[in-house]
Amino acid sequence: MRVHLGSDHAGLDLKDHLMTWLVDHGYEPVDHGPFVYDALDDYPCFCLRAAEAVAGDRAEGLDSLGVVIGGSGNGEQISANKVEGIRCALAWSEETAALAREHNDANVVSVGGRMHSLEDMTRFVEVFLTTPFSDDERHVRRISQVTTYDETKELPPLPESALRGPDA
Repeated sequence: MRVHLGSDHAGLDLKDHLMTWLVDHGYEPVDHGPFVYDALDDYPCFCLRAAEAVAGDRAEGLDSLGVVIGGSGNGEQISANKVEGIRCALAWSEETAALAREHNDANVVSVGGRMHSLEDMTRFVEVFLTTPFSDDERHVRRISQVTTYDETKELPPLPESALRGPDA
């Protein structure tokens, strides 16, 4: 599986570590930068490229996922989610990494390089990469609602329970 990586200066050490870890575990990593430490670099430059590469691979039917890394992971997640076809989840535990794949079929994970140890973040990425999507009907339905909104900007219909009001 191909894994596209992008970060900023705060995620550079983890990204460099993951490049080696991914090769050692049979993955094909693709580094979208940065390649040197620059405290003034901007994460969108690198994270958008990593996310676009994942979207491009998947559009061609290739099996690929992405990892974006910053200080907190928040801005990197927001950037990746701007790319059409990308569902990027912020992982701060093994459980959130697994649920991102199982329930949301996320194709990019974001982690905060200043939030956890190198070992913990590596484990979050490992869990993300090895957890399959559940294909549960409710999760497929929910992802479809978000995808449809992305395409049409039409809100999904409210469920019957929401139409009755709080006093029902």
